[in-house]
Amino acid sequence: MRPHRAAGQTNQWVFHLPAAACMRASPVVATPNLRPARLSALDWLRGFVMVLMTVDHASGELNAGRLMTDSTSLYTAGTALPAAQFLTRWMTHLCAPTFVFLAGAALALSVERRKAAGASARDLDRFIVTRGFLIAALDPLWMSWVFTPGRVLLQVLYAIGGSLVAMAALRRLRTRWLVVLALVLMVGGEALTGLALAGTGGVQTVPVALLLTGGRLGSVIVAYPLLPWLAIMMLGWVLGRHLLSAGPERTAGLVARGALAALVLFVLVRGLNGYGNMLLLRDDASPIQWLHVSKYPPSLSYDALELGLMALCLAPLLRIEQPAPARVLGPLLVLGQTALFYYLLHVHVLALGAWALDFGHRGGLAATYAGAFATVLVLYPLCVWYRGYKRAHPEGWPRYI
Repeated sequence: MRPHRAAGQTNQWVFHLPAAACMRASPVVATPNLRPARLSALDWLRGFVMVLMTVDHASGELNAGRLMTDSTSLYTAGTALPAAQFLTRWMTHLCAPTFVFLAGAALALSVERRKAAGASARDLDRFIVTRGFLIAALDPLWMSWVFTPGRVLLQVLYAIGGSLVAMAALRRLRTRWLVVLALVLMVGGEALTGLALAGTGGVQTVPVALLLTGGRLGSVIVAYPLLPWLAIMMLGWVLGRHLLSAGPERTAGLVARGALAALVLFVLVRGLNGYGNMLLLRDDASPIQWLHVSKYPPSLSYDALELGLMALCLAPLLRIEQPAPARVLGPLLVLGQTALFYYLLHVHVLALGAWALDFGHRGGLAATYAGAFATVLVLYPLCVWYRGYKRAHPEGWPRYI
């Protein structure tokens, strides 16, 4: 199934569907049991950042020199940042914002697909909320015991799941209000954090940690507070709406302009070296210090840089949506279409390999990249199988994973 521009129509997008049926993306024409095609560009990009993510988590299991200096709580001013180690960590910052952004875009496409199949608003809300709670629960129930044994870690699955639950209601807002709300959370995030902490006398309460700041709450570590990541999902939802109404080619231009605006904003905020950096300021004017931005919690400079880089990657992929260079990007397509399935297995594979070889935290960057490559090779056939199984059971349990 591939979308293409209808002959003689410049402002409408038609989706090729099974059984020679078709529908328009906006407005969507309800056709029972049919659904818009997936956009390969979103899956390619998701697959690419899955590989980057594997490098980061391989470093976490194998690399004795791994750097984790992505917030004021993790970094002491003046600490040396070896370039190779820093850039290995830094390049993986692209992963989480891309996951969350594309989750929002995929949600917009999924909602229209389910509407076209006859789902009611209540059915849609039930599915979104159920899937959101399930994904969020996977962090404490499945991922924590391999990431942080003995402690509960709330990170990207908590952020995605919680944001999905919120989107069950927020999806009803007009596009302009979603954009405004997302930008308020991004631009005003540092101020909101300061106000919240001032209101509690500097004490990090459970609501403040879960929603804004992150941090330690006893045996619970909140790495991804909800509201900063919800802002990114809202922007992804807006992109999904635009894809439905304008199609990939026209959307590519908007994404490219957004990339430029975001990167200009990054240069401005990082250059001023004050508000917008979550207090993780530059020690000097070196390139590494410019790139050394706060992820925990996300700063405005972090959001602008990573979303700008993500958009730079996405824009050309949208332009080559058809014809698809399958031989080159086919493996990324598989990983992108089975992203959560892959995510739920890859750290466990890495940890098992490190234990079996008695090599945990004893290697360097060579071991990191070799471990990441081996993990992708091991899991790729399973992802191919799971993609086939998911396609054969579109309304079964795989729709939640």
